[in-house]
Amino acid sequence: MIELRAFEPADAATIVSWIDGLDTLVTWSGSVGFTWPFDAGQLLGFQAANPTRRFLVAADAAGSPVGSLTLRPDSDHSVRLGLVLVSPAARGRGHGRAMVEAALGTAFADPGVPRVTLGVFAHNGGARRLYERLGFRQESVDERVTQVGDQWWSLVSMSLSRETWRGE
Repeated sequence: MIELRAFEPADAATIVSWIDGLDTLVTWSGSVGFTWPFDAGQLLGFQAANPTRRFLVAADAAGSPVGSLTLRPDSDHSVRLGLVLVSPAARGRGHGRAMVEAALGTAFADPGVPRVTLGVFAHNGGARRLYERLGFRQESVDERVTQVGDQWWSLVSMSLSRETWRGE
């Protein structure tokens, strides 16, 4: 069982410890503007900069953090899911799916939210498959969005409508 709770400043060091290099940082955060080496101060500053963004921590049955994600208002009353991260030690146990399902429940609890959107790098096949299994559909691909070293990464934009989420 996964429970989402509000991010607390004490969570920053734990989340930062899950990021082991520049590729991981950019895969997780995209163009948010974090720099390597990544530290808790950057994460705390990011959280403080936008009070409309809900930064959530996923805790397992024992209350230990196993992941984190954000939800923020997007255009046309949609909600944007972002910064989805599962602790390396907790991967492969269904926590990612449980976290995203809980986040969708949180987002769609507002009857005015018609859809949830997200962006995922094209090379992040595991995340893309998870989102597709949950009903997200690709809307577009933006080629060469982010450069990491000498490689350009493409971004896949996806969305899930309230009707699809409900199975209507």
